Amino acid sequence: MQHEQGKKVLVTGGAGFLGINLIRHLLERGYRTASLDLEDFDYPERDRVETFTGDIRDRAAVDRAMADADFVVHTAAALPLYSAEDIYTTDVEGTRTIMDAAERNGVERAVHVSSTAVYGIPDHHPLYETDKLEGVGPYGQAKIQAEMICLEYRARGLTVPIIRPKSFVGPERLGVFALLYDWAHTGHNFPMIGSGDNLYQLMDVEDLCDAIALTLSLPEEQVDDTFNIGARVFSTMKDDYQVVLDAAGHGKKVVGFPALPAILGLRFLDALGVSPLYKWVYETASKDSFVSIEKAEKQLGYNPKHSNKDALLRNYRWYIDNLPRFEKESGVSHRVPWKQGAIGLLKKVF
Repeated sequence: MQHEQGKKVLVTGGAGFLGINLIRHLLERGYRTASLDLEDFDYPERDRVETFTGDIRDRAAVDRAMADADFVVHTAAALPLYSAEDIYTTDVEGTRTIMDAAERNGVERAVHVSSTAVYGIPDHHPLYETDKLEGVGPYGQAKIQAEMICLEYRARGLTVPIIRPKSFVGPERLGVFALLYDWAHTGHNFPMIGSGDNLYQLMDVEDLCDAIALTLSLPEEQVDDTFNIGARVFSTMKDDYQVVLDAAGHGKKVVGFPALPAILGLRFLDALGVSPLYKWVYETASKDSFVSIEKAEKQLGYNPKHSNKDALLRNYRWYIDNLPRFEKESGVSHRVPWKQGAIGLLKKVF
């Protein structure tokens, strides 16, 4: 797509997990890039990226960052572990600030990265883009409201591709997956909510970056739409997670836990503020969860390279290579391992 080279892409949340992977992906393809994030942009690519430190809720900061951008990719969001107020002001009002600035600054396309959390806890699979939207908790509700704002700006003439990715893993991502990698590496069996026989689609961040890049380079009429994005090849949670335990080489297994007691236990830990998992994760972990990617395949030519197993293994190898870093840090973003809370105590039994 030669004609798009040299165009400038502003990535909101550029210092986050998806942000840095996307910036690297775009730099390789000849785009100029800028990042707007609350956090410092502390990566080796720093000298090749224009960086703005600021909040997407701050109109002046957003205008500064967007001044000469051709495209914006909106990945910044407050994750489910944040307070309900922060989730609303960031994910809903922040999205309006971004779309408004894109329109005022004459940006050609504003790609919005949403989530399959907009489908809530569904009663059928696979899920299609036309299925009903139902938000579970402040995060799921905010993601739906943010999409409605995008549709409003699309109706006003702005090109706004909306991407709904499944949970994605890859370099720089740990978050909830750090639990699996840590237990595998230290030679423990891994507990799973339910039997683990449910089909659960994930994806590799590289495939997500490919999908986003397609929405920047293809003709407008093909991309001004809403797309589910996920792995094409996936199996049961137990089967996919087992490859990580096998790679760790301790002969350990994924061990299912009856779902109801596990969920009740996690609800209790959640109420005490010591659960490392948020509600949407533990309430849906024992159920099937997969979307149809047919629309993206047909309309965008989306062609994911990685299966669930590939994505988890690639991420596990990255975790092992970077282990010394993680022993120092833990928090609520996807870039650091989450605190294990009371679940860490279970290690003694597994």
